[in-house]
Amino acid sequence: MWKRDEAVKPPAPPSPAPPTVAVSPSAPSVAPSHETRPSGSRDVVHIGKSVVIKGELNGSEDLTIEGQVEGKIELRQNVLTIGPNAKIKAQVAAKTIVVEGSVQGNVMATERIEIRDKGSVEGDLAAPRVAIADGAHFRGSIDMQQGRGAAERSADHKPAATASSTSAPAAAPVSTPSTSSSAPAPAGVGAR
Repeated sequence: MWKRDEAVKPPAPPSPAPPTVAVSPSAPSVAPSHETRPSGSRDVVHIGKSVVIKGELNGSEDLTIEGQVEGKIELRQNVLTIGPNAKIKAQVAAKTIVVEGSVQGNVMATERIEIRDKGSVEGDLAAPRVAIADGAHFRGSIDMQQGRGAAERSADHKPAATASSTSAPAAAPVSTPSTSSSAPAPAGVGAR
């Protein structure tokens, strides 16, 4: 016998199409992979170690680079992680920057720059907070003035400290003791 309920079934919903990536003719044809994160977390885009980018790299997502980039990297509101296999020859600007690979060029962050133990930076650093791990390589100057924007820092370019280190953190400022008498200090005391 025929039943009306079975005859009037709604059609099955179409399956969702896979996401597409628009690539300009001059850009490498690479589809970024997105990590699935819990709600409230940000997506992270990965650039693999076989990818070479020459030119400008801009974005509004957190980014991990394992490949090579030459030119300019700008992620003003996001976290940039330079992986252990990465080789960067660029001016770098982001909210937070973590260096595990090699960077040749100036690095500017609005919040923090961290150079991990295997990381290497040859260039100037500008951020309110800078952390250089024991074993990291750094050659350049550090500007840690708070309350100023990265654009102002790069326009001024007055380095606050200069350091060249292969395994030790930058030295702390040395203060000379003040004397209450007007007599000259003995030779070798207070002079560095």
